[in-house]
Amino acid sequence: MFRKILVYGTIAGLIVGVPLSVLVVTQKGHDEPNGLLIGYATMLVALSTVFIAIKRYRDVDRGGVIGFWPALGMGLGISIVAGIFYVAAWETAVAVTHLDFASSYAAALIAQKKASGVSGAALAKFVAEMEQFKVQYANPLDRLPMTFAEIFPVGVLVSLVSAGLLRNSRFLPVRRG
Repeated sequence: MFRKILVYGTIAGLIVGVPLSVLVVTQKGHDEPNGLLIGYATMLVALSTVFIAIKRYRDVDRGGVIGFWPALGMGLGISIVAGIFYVAAWETAVAVTHLDFASSYAAALIAQKKASGVSGAALAKFVAEMEQFKVQYANPLDRLPMTFAEIFPVGVLVSLVSAGLLRNSRFLPVRRG
């Protein structure tokens, strides 16, 4: 099972990491209007390998039967490997482009607050929080887990759904023939 986790995790990591790197490098720090939608849709497509891997493991290696916990464990393992690739892709793209993500992100959020009418002490407090965020994001020990936390919850959700569905041997049963 460990080998399958590595193989399918690597496939998922490449599916999510390559487009991420290409978008960051080609956009050079400019916000893509649908960037969030594109990013999470790519994560879902990449993490569909969790379902495929569990189904294949159930049907080929386990004779058409798998319990919830082994299926969930396999899905989470694949999600962890994919998350590592995602973090590596982000770090590589940011290093290549010298993108100051934290500053542009903080500036965008501050502009949103101003546009919504926040001013005075409330705005000053928010600006101070954003300055703290920029300091925190500059530290790799803080930045790497933040980046991993973007993809891993999606992996957990896909793993839970896949394990719940595929534990039932009547759901997409093995075709013999």
